Amino acid sequence: MAGRVIADILRAVGQLRDPRFRNVLLTGIAASLFLLIGFSALLIWGATWLVGPVVTLPWMGEVTWLDNAAGWALVPFALIASVFLMVPVASAFTGLMLETVADAVEDRYYPDLPPARPVGWGETMRDSLGFLLLVILVNAGALIAYLFLAPFALFIFWAVNGFLLGREYAQMVALRRMTRAEAAGFRTRHRARIWLTGVLMAIPLSVPILNLLVPVIGAATFTHLFHRLWQPSRRPAVR
Repeated sequence: MAGRVIADILRAVGQLRDPRFRNVLLTGIAASLFLLIGFSALLIWGATWLVGPVVTLPWMGEVTWLDNAAGWALVPFALIASVFLMVPVASAFTGLMLETVADAVEDRYYPDLPPARPVGWGETMRDSLGFLLLVILVNAGALIAYLFLAPFALFIFWAVNGFLLGREYAQMVALRRMTRAEAAGFRTRHRARIWLTGVLMAIPLSVPILNLLVPVIGAATFTHLFHRLWQPSRRPAVR
């Protein structure tokens, strides 16, 4: 089972030079950076606004520099939060463009397939934002486990995010060829393989820079996984 999953990943990595892959990757990174810079700026501005330009302190009188101090104090927090949020935000943006990646994979490896079911923009937006919120909430909750089980924190991170990535990408890819109920059944039947593939996608999440490739590679890998499990007799075209 692991060997086939690794073969799916290698096919996805081998297609990174595809212009459609590059466009989705660069667009996702640019949009994520723009959003995170805006989040950091808003956080710092909010801190300076709450403190106010002048604060009266006992024995010191009026102090005019506390707002700037509060803003600068939040810079490290904003940077850490941006690193933490970069991958789920990039994944959410990539989810909005997953169909482009899946189409590129199918055009190259499964050219005899009929056209996929068009997934509406509203449905895609709802699923992507729901995934973003779920990843942030679950990882925030997992911080408690990281603190109490520090020696196993990395393995917990991989297991939790492997489950999340596997669930979401399998669902998104399956919805192009199935109804929502059928996609849920597909995930249930193949949950072990989907979780394993998700874990192999989650491992690079802990490597800076490399983690930015995960959304695109994940979308492509799960497209291969879906076709291999959905129609076991189908073999990807040799490229």
